[in-house]
Amino acid sequence: MGNLPIISATNVVKTYRSRDVVVHALNDVTFEVSQGEMVAVMGPSGSGKTTLLNCISGLDSIDSGDVSIAGQLLRTMSDDALSDYRASSMGFVFQAYNLLPVLSAQENVELPLVLAGNSQKVARKKAVEKLDLVGLGGRIDHLPAELSGGQQQRVAIARALANDPAIVWADEPTGNLDSTNASEIMELLVRLNKEEGQTFVLVTHSEDVGGMTDRIVRMSDGVVVSMGDANDDYSSVSGVDSGASTATSDSSNS
Repeated sequence: MGNLPIISATNVVKTYRSRDVVVHALNDVTFEVSQGEMVAVMGPSGSGKTTLLNCISGLDSIDSGDVSIAGQLLRTMSDDALSDYRASSMGFVFQAYNLLPVLSAQENVELPLVLAGNSQKVARKKAVEKLDLVGLGGRIDHLPAELSGGQQQRVAIARALANDPAIVWADEPTGNLDSTNASEIMELLVRLNKEEGQTFVLVTHSEDVGGMTDRIVRMSDGVVVSMGDANDDYSSVSGVDSGASTATSDSSNS
């Protein structure tokens, strides 16, 4: 794991307004992620976990503060430049898989590669390589409906890795899986992190998932309340209870 911060968030503020309702989703959040690190962002529903991931990945704008990726300030980039940067240097894994049901596993991985400007031949080669990497070399022609939940998430991971991104963002990557599949997916992510060198930032409710990462960032009410080694004991941290449900916003801002 390198020592250079590949992700840096400084005094990040994000507020949502709807008529008379104001939700302070992120309040002066500052932290860094080192190159090659695997970090879990944890906290109760409504604590700002997903909002943080969306803001530091450039999927959502911020009200104030700064976010930089590999030394590049996101606020200095145009929307088109930021979109191109995400496509070339970032991968995304979501809880719902987001696979197109009419496309095979291989075609689901190929599609973003083609849209990014790769030839069909190059896209096909990369898709097969990544599906083999995640253990689905024998299932490349199967439709999502013909795959288990764990296998569908492996396709989603292969798609996220297709362009060899420097950073992989994962929002509840095991949230729709049973304990066995969840464990297998996390073992896969940890292996890819160690062997392929990508930086991983995961949002999760699961203490088991968090415990498999290098470091846990714990949030409550839009504030980072603790950061430390995943093996540390956080049970005594004031205001943080992984089983709590003290939402300050709806689940879309979790």
